[in-house]
Amino acid sequence: GRLMAYEVLARKWRPRQFADVIGQEHVTRTLTHAIESDRVAHAYLFVGPRGIGKTTLSRLFAKALDCEKGPTAQPCDACSLCREIMGGNALDVIEIDGASNNGVDNIRDLREAVQFVPAQARFKIFIIDEVHMLSAGAFNALLKTLEEPPAHVKFILATTEVDKLPATIISRCQRFDLRRIPTGLIVDALRRIAASEQVEADTDALLAIARGAEGGMRDALSALDQIISFKGSPVTEADVLAIFGLVSRGQLEKLAAAILTGDMAGGLRIIDELDRGGKDLRRLVLELLEHFRNLLVYQQLGGDSTALDLTPGQLAALEQQAGLADAARVLRVAEHLAELEGRIRQALSRRTLLETVLVRCCRAATAATIDQLIRQLGGLQDVGTEPAAEHAPAVPEAPLRPASEPPPVGSSPPTVREAPPPPVAARAPAAPAAAHAAPPAPPAPAAHVPPVAARAPAARQPAPVAPPAPPPPPAAPPAPKAPPRRDPAEDKGVKAALDLFKGQIVKVEEPRES
Repeated sequence: GRLMAYEVLARKWRPRQFADVIGQEHVTRTLTHAIESDRVAHAYLFVGPRGIGKTTLSRLFAKALDCEKGPTAQPCDACSLCREIMGGNALDVIEIDGASNNGVDNIRDLREAVQFVPAQARFKIFIIDEVHMLSAGAFNALLKTLEEPPAHVKFILATTEVDKLPATIISRCQRFDLRRIPTGLIVDALRRIAASEQVEADTDALLAIARGAEGGMRDALSALDQIISFKGSPVTEADVLAIFGLVSRGQLEKLAAAILTGDMAGGLRIIDELDRGGKDLRRLVLELLEHFRNLLVYQQLGGDSTALDLTPGQLAALEQQAGLADAARVLRVAEHLAELEGRIRQALSRRTLLETVLVRCCRAATAATIDQLIRQLGGLQDVGTEPAAEHAPAVPEAPLRPASEPPPVGSSPPTVREAPPPPVAARAPAAPAAAHAAPPAPPAPAAHVPPVAARAPAARQPAPVAPPAPPPPPAAPPAPKAPPRRDPAEDKGVKAALDLFKGQIVKVEEPRES
């Protein structure tokens, strides 16, 4: 049978020049200037996640150094060395997999190969991929060679986990941190490639592929290749979502709107629909967290979208949802989702955990913020001082009754009751009081026997006697207790503020009464 020579899109569209590399301009610019100014170092370290161009940049750099017309920043791609390097079978460009060649013996073989001059090219270049997989002994064996290699040797190291590299290795290399490729650049590249492959694809479908790639161009091209093999020419968003278990942009924005408005029932229905459709709930949490991060940045920047890598449709959704909740509530929702993202990986029931956090997010989006509580406490303080002013006139009302009827109040302050200079006036009221008291009790003769002695008991008898007692008891308590009610420590607003901020009253100044 005939051998099929189909080449996958990820290899077919691998960049062949520095200008073709997407999203890594800071690296390509530095390497280009180093070649043009003849300042090429002996060791380079490329760091970054998968599928963003570490191996591609390593091969491009090797091709630029060993091209027959080089060293040049624009290799010819026509000579045998350029074709062999890009094909991965060049004699003087040795690619080593650090995961399978991680022992001391492998590094010893490398050190022996370093001593030989290149067979064809200008430099002998060693590309060690996944270098963090080397053992501790292998790293130590590589140190001396990496620090002072021969003039004809160049080292290019690539890793996804730079934290596992010893500091002694990193310090001997020029380090370049490659970035995740922005979603917009991936969408544009996929659109050009799809057009070249004569495949129709709408923007939402390409956006779904770019979202699933998580900043990796290789993953995006592999997904597009799989979609084309599955469906054919018209690639739609539904096809992408069905294959990769992603959530559509519309459903994601609906779920975010339900959280911002506190619609727990609507949010739970959306989660049920997505779970029944076989969607990846962990991926949903990641995309939802990214959406609220974009919303928070959009609010803090006042609607400026320059710092956001979004399509016009996504920006329109953010503009609409920015008015549903303030930045403080959005921040609390994002914190709940960030905590959920760390827990959902190991959860036995991801749906249950997601639903409980959804309820918490809905409450956080509609609950009062600290600023609002402080404003409400300030309002309670203002309202709490008003009743004290209203009770203030009740204080003079209490002495009005003792002024008209001195006996009840005369028992507590006896000095004020010394108004008997006019004895006649005192006898006149005392006689009716005795007359009124006589019907219920017969001690009337006691008031008539001693005229002088009758004055003293006549003035003291009404105080213990109960006739004025019924009216004063309700009015007497508020009169002496009116001043303590003005104490700020008893005010509800002040108590709430002290409990909230764990404070205490240091000094209180009462307004002077005129």
